[in-house]
Amino acid sequence: MKQVHNFNAGPCVLPRAAVEKTAQALLDLNGSGMSLMEISHRSKDFEAINNECIALWKELLGIPEGYHVLFLGGGASLQFCMLPYNLLGKKAAYVESGVWAKKAIKEAKFFGEVSVIASSSDKNFSYYPAIPAIPGDVDYLHITTNNTIYGTEFHGSIDSSPVPVVADMSSDIMSRPVDVSKYGVIYGGAQKNVGPAGVTFVIVKEALLGKVQRAIPTMLDYRTHVAEKSLFNTPPVVAIYAMCETLRWIKAQGGLQAIAKLNRQKAEALYSYLDNESKMFVGTADKASRSLMNICFVMTEKYKDKEEEFMSAAKAAGMVGIKGHRSVGGFRASTYNALPLASVQALVGCMREFEAKFA
Repeated sequence: MKQVHNFNAGPCVLPRAAVEKTAQALLDLNGSGMSLMEISHRSKDFEAINNECIALWKELLGIPEGYHVLFLGGGASLQFCMLPYNLLGKKAAYVESGVWAKKAIKEAKFFGEVSVIASSSDKNFSYYPAIPAIPGDVDYLHITTNNTIYGTEFHGSIDSSPVPVVADMSSDIMSRPVDVSKYGVIYGGAQKNVGPAGVTFVIVKEALLGKVQRAIPTMLDYRTHVAEKSLFNTPPVVAIYAMCETLRWIKAQGGLQAIAKLNRQKAEALYSYLDNESKMFVGTADKASRSLMNICFVMTEKYKDKEEEFMSAAKAAGMVGIKGHRSVGGFRASTYNALPLASVQALVGCMREFEAKFA
């Protein structure tokens, strides 16, 4: 198998153990003679997988009583409307910290008044905006904790009681410990730290449900999926199995404390090179807001004409997925949980070698 360093922003690198076990299950699940793709979602085999996956979410994040873990379809993008459908009665507060936050704001406006209480659009989302006092007349506050496109992350803490906080944690969930009790809902697409594309996680506080006056279509009502343990309709069986194997891997690494330590080491290795050594490459995000998951950088003006040449050199060295998002350009190294520290060190070595050649 060709050795590559996978810096893709999502779908992205997964633990090799999770990939191999899922591949094996695709051929034969637990000696059943059937592929994971062929089993019934009502079977005891899948019931055990689903239950274990829920239990691992609760264990790793320390999810308290009164919360439910749901596995749904549609990605985080469907949650942009499903969430306000269930929770927005009259007014909600949103923090505009990037493209995905803007998309969430757009969808919420179909269901009620939206107050954008903080934004970093004035500097092209290169920093995470400070969150002011939360209005007391809103049904919830929505934040996006990590911005894959701009390389910024929310590093603060929120105590907004009695206003519930809702968080899109698509790209930094399970990268560090989180106090779930401070949130009413946490949701996201799995295809960063917790599995492949095809399944969406939702952690929802039961006490928040059933408060809005509008009728909610069955499939878009959180209560439907709570009652049926995410089995109201046929779930993405393969994606949930792979997610379960990924969570097993996280637990085997020592849980979220150990994962967070490794993620800091990876980010510091690249940021240190950008800050203290490089004359050719420079980071784009405000230092106080830098993401530990998505590290964005560009070439300085003097070397702009070398971008394509560096991309070719990086590709030849086995670097995959470091091209920046089309809306901002430059480069982006996504350092999700399963990316080894050695891959970041290899990228820094590649950058250092290229810089020595031209600078």
